[in-house]
Amino acid sequence: MKLKYFLWIFFVSIFINAQNSFEVQNVKKTVITFKLINNLIFIPINVNGVDLTFLLDTGVAETSLFSLENQELQLTNLEKIRFSGLGGNASIDGFISENNIARSGKDYVNSSMTLYIITDQDFNISSHVGIPVNGIIGYHFFKNHPVVIDYTSKRITIYNDEDLFNKKVKNFNEFKISIERNKPYFLADVEMTNEKKNSKLLIDLGNSDAIWLFPTLIKNFIYNRPNIDDFLGRGFNGDVYGKRSRIHNFYLGHFKFEKPLTAMPDEFSIQHVNFVENRKGSIGGDIMRRFTVAFDYPNNKMYLKRNRNYNDPFHFNMSGLDFKQDGMEWTKDMVSLSTKNKDNPTSGYEVINNNLQYNFVLKPIFSIAGVRKDSPGSKAGLLKDDRLISINGKKTVDMTLQKITEMMKSDEGRSINMIIERKNKEMALSFTLEDPIPYQD
Repeated sequence: MKLKYFLWIFFVSIFINAQNSFEVQNVKKTVITFKLINNLIFIPINVNGVDLTFLLDTGVAETSLFSLENQELQLTNLEKIRFSGLGGNASIDGFISENNIARSGKDYVNSSMTLYIITDQDFNISSHVGIPVNGIIGYHFFKNHPVVIDYTSKRITIYNDEDLFNKKVKNFNEFKISIERNKPYFLADVEMTNEKKNSKLLIDLGNSDAIWLFPTLIKNFIYNRPNIDDFLGRGFNGDVYGKRSRIHNFYLGHFKFEKPLTAMPDEFSIQHVNFVENRKGSIGGDIMRRFTVAFDYPNNKMYLKRNRNYNDPFHFNMSGLDFKQDGMEWTKDMVSLSTKNKDNPTSGYEVINNNLQYNFVLKPIFSIAGVRKDSPGSKAGLLKDDRLISINGKKTVDMTLQKITEMMKSDEGRSINMIIERKNKEMALSFTLEDPIPYQD
């Protein structure tokens, strides 16, 4: 499963207590640091005294919990509920828990948080991120205060002072957004080939692609060529499939992006989604990370200021391989027993009598989660569940999941040499990165 293509859309038929909201306590602004992995934002939230990590996602209305990573969390007033959204199945079971106490950072507190607990363990996305992830938070993080997300410094600032916020966004570009069913929407211009079409799109920070379009909702939609059939990610009701291609241009106001990657889910994958009127798709993290972005939900506004990532090319995982982390294992590292050279103390260390010792450290295990048909990885003979040992001479136990993925998105024509383990036997396999969907006029 590709984390970079996760799209989390979450519909429930329950009216939420209006008190379920975060408030800034006794300061004019508060700052939260975050982790940025594959264009997705992960923030710390303490729930009922337990430190957890949540995906920050404007594309969901409610706050969900799907994994505790062996931690104990006390929840009360559990009631059964059903969820529906992206994927082929109609719905999945879960629970609702009200009146929890949550804190993000020092001064951002929700004293009556409502949590939706997803019991389906397929939603444990930690293995596809490379860090423990416990849940997803959306509307209630944004609804009461202006929020500024700085992708370059990895800091979120929440404002409790209107003048201070207005001063911050003075040099930003201001845009009107609509908040519908507790999610933000924006009218952008999509140029498939040579004609701009004004399109209503969900601003979805939980989708790490650049753009998603829904062909079944767009009149006379024609897929650009070349395109590929691909697995797009995981929704609440199962796997999401569709096509990938590139479009000519994409516009947010006067901001222009050339040849962005675009994912297009098939009709089966979106059959249970209850779309807002006139929605045509989504704007994802690979667009939004190119800005410092401010959301002002109370006033239906968004502010954008381009950052140093603005002109980054839109890279694609050209290997055709999806990766996951299969936990950790103890690894033996050899260490020399050494001492300072007394005659030359600045010369470093020297080995005494060639004595050695071993340190045992926990290091990650990575494997292949999926292989796209006819991709370079597939043609090289790589298979699902192959365990990664090394890539281009570097041991994967010393890498991160994001680093491995970045290597596969680096440069077309780059040679990738892998040593993998299959059925307790090591194998050396090689392939060359090749972009299967270059834009063509």
